[in-house]
Amino acid sequence: MSDIFKYGIDQLTVATAIDIAAGKVKGILVPEVITRVQTSFGYVQTIVAHHTTVYGINTGFGPLCDTKISEEDTRALQYNILQSHSVGVGEPIPEEIARIMLITKVHALAQGFSGAALSTLERIIWHIDHHITPLVPEKGSVGASGDLAPLSHLFLPLIGLGHVWYKGQKTDTAQMMQQEGIAPVVLGPKEGLALINGTQFILSFAVKAVQRLHNALEAADIIGALSLEGLMGTAKPFDPRLHAIRPFPGNQLVAHRLKTLLDHSEIMSSHVDCGRVQDPYSLRCMPQVHGASRTAWQHLQELTTIELNAVTDNPIIFSAEDTISGGNFHGQPMALPLDYATVAAAELGNISDRRCYMMIEGRYGLPKLLIQDAGLNSGFMIPQYTTAALVTENKTLCFPASADSVPTSLGQEDHVSMGSISGRKLNQVISNLEYILAIELLYAAQAVDFRRPLKSGPVLEAVHKYTRDKVSFATKDRIFANDIAALHTIITNQSLVRVANDAAAQHQLNLNGLYNDQFGLY
Repeated sequence: MSDIFKYGIDQLTVATAIDIAAGKVKGILVPEVITRVQTSFGYVQTIVAHHTTVYGINTGFGPLCDTKISEEDTRALQYNILQSHSVGVGEPIPEEIARIMLITKVHALAQGFSGAALSTLERIIWHIDHHITPLVPEKGSVGASGDLAPLSHLFLPLIGLGHVWYKGQKTDTAQMMQQEGIAPVVLGPKEGLALINGTQFILSFAVKAVQRLHNALEAADIIGALSLEGLMGTAKPFDPRLHAIRPFPGNQLVAHRLKTLLDHSEIMSSHVDCGRVQDPYSLRCMPQVHGASRTAWQHLQELTTIELNAVTDNPIIFSAEDTISGGNFHGQPMALPLDYATVAAAELGNISDRRCYMMIEGRYGLPKLLIQDAGLNSGFMIPQYTTAALVTENKTLCFPASADSVPTSLGQEDHVSMGSISGRKLNQVISNLEYILAIELLYAAQAVDFRRPLKSGPVLEAVHKYTRDKVSFATKDRIFANDIAALHTIITNQSLVRVANDAAAQHQLNLNGLYNDQFGLY
């Protein structure tokens, strides 16, 4: 990946957006884009000078679209919209997501259809480069006519208002500007509308969800395979011939991964002739369940990439004589796949909880509650209560926000997407899922220890060793919340997946087979 990204020219991906936000890649404006932006800004000046009526340039907003605004008031109109639309409530969104909002907005404006001034883009990039990030409340967007409230808060600092994260502290923008020796930006006609009309709030939550859900999918296969070893399940349901006759690519990928993870396992070889006819669904049907969630992830990833490179404000300025007031700001194209992915993430947690329950039942030669002296010790009884609670919480979050619409703007905006809620809910579900997977990993590592001295395959052995570096085998009760927290960390920081991938590479094993380009890139 290049360490330079050209706004308005290069194709923005999930990974690149995250790297720009982290400071690993620098976004720049090249001469071609500067000319394009200045030309678009010039179109708006011509429209104002010629008194051509164009929505949002010299008219009011929403239901006030028929109210004419004088030339001398067109600038004041842009300041007013930023202030009046800053009505968000709740806790601030994560700083990383606010930074991604800035990045995606610059990339959209840099395409030259919005009429924003070059100085405005340069100031937004200044915020990105200096890690001075606006505070954005989490609630208040209905996901149509753009993410109006959160984007208004995002850009209040341009005009000297609102708050920012500055040197690690929540700081008044005016105070930050005084310390940095900078003045507020002077917004021109249409600029306020161009800044707040768009889907960047929805999109930025989708960007993080694509990254986080991909990691959870990878971890779920690895942890599920370790659980299967602990439960002495069979790898026969992962035979490629079985999946060739129902060839969903997501299913085929998961089956290949599981089979590869379980190859060369002494544990697997030890019970080939045990007489067990078939495993419960949570083991046997991992390709079908994990695979369906892979398919949902792929759909979200594809649509997120389209949206990352789209222009979603309104009106669109093609020239001084050619403007279109349309609906590119409507969040429905993202709201639906976000809701779909929410169900997919919840189902990963659902099946993981079932494997946890199976491991404490005392079946297949494992001690009840995964501890030798049950009775005096409760053992691993209670962590499954937590997975049960998290699974149920996720189920309550699965109602699709996009299935609802509440008319706004006096009926002018009579159908809205609620996609902002979809994006937030998906990330909530993924947060719960990461804890569920941490608890399953805690159980699976304990179960595999009861199969010693037999070993699993090389990748799962590396995963087990890494897990044991963080959490020891339990011989008696202790505060298992500490163990869960430690394993949650290695899941969320992606190090568990990296350990598995490194071990696979070391042993020349291809975990993703032919499907890496389809499911492995974002």
